[in-house]
Amino acid sequence: MIELKSPAEIEMIRAAGRVVATVHAEVKAHAVAGVTLRELDEVARKVIDSAGAGSSFLGYHPRFGATPFPGVICTSVNEVMLHGLPTDYRLRDGDLLSVDCGAYVDGWHADAAVSFVVGEPKPEDLALIEATERCLAAGIEAARPGARMGDIAHAMSTVGRAAGYGMQNDFGGHGIGRAMHEEPFVPNEGVPGRGLKLTPGLVIAIEPSLMAGGRDDYRMADDGWSLCTTDSSRSAHVEHTVAITDDGPRILTVQ
Repeated sequence: MIELKSPAEIEMIRAAGRVVATVHAEVKAHAVAGVTLRELDEVARKVIDSAGAGSSFLGYHPRFGATPFPGVICTSVNEVMLHGLPTDYRLRDGDLLSVDCGAYVDGWHADAAVSFVVGEPKPEDLALIEATERCLAAGIEAARPGARMGDIAHAMSTVGRAAGYGMQNDFGGHGIGRAMHEEPFVPNEGVPGRGLKLTPGLVIAIEPSLMAGGRDDYRMADDGWSLCTTDSSRSAHVEHTVAITDDGPRILTVQ
């Protein structure tokens, strides 16, 4: 069932969104060569705790996950596209890191992801991240009352395909609010004019991911969580929680 949110409920999601945005800012500031992914997870935990919020990720156990998720952020490095575990891996100069975080305040969830390069970036990594961010921006711009879910997906895939990158459509965006994952599913690729009609009060997480090698397939790593490119090419993932309003899309996961 799809639940439309009231203006007051959207403000509660916005409060959680501020916590998520602060986590991203703090994690990015601490993400330097030599720091472990587990240490970045501790940074995120402290931000969430100090805000009086809770983690949407910690202990989460979907059907595809081998175990309950052990951290408060997903830390996906280089060829890891999504759901990377916060391990003892030490970041290296030039690593492409995607950080996904979900938090809740008074029972209302928000979810967002960022991608960036640790240390000295390679031009091709910057181009990949920039294209992924343009996908997200296009999807958000299409998220207007009266439009269809396929319009969001088509806007994102148009950008990603034109740039020559691979895209997968199994793990996309989702409704969000009282739970981290709600209906509806928000695909990364779709047909314009098709799908759910977008209505004010709908709150969704929009989250494209692109694969540099141009392939659309991926594999599950041995850890039972990390989704990786099959050709070991790099990947980027970005996400915002967005409310559909009478005035257009409103991003809730910014400071």
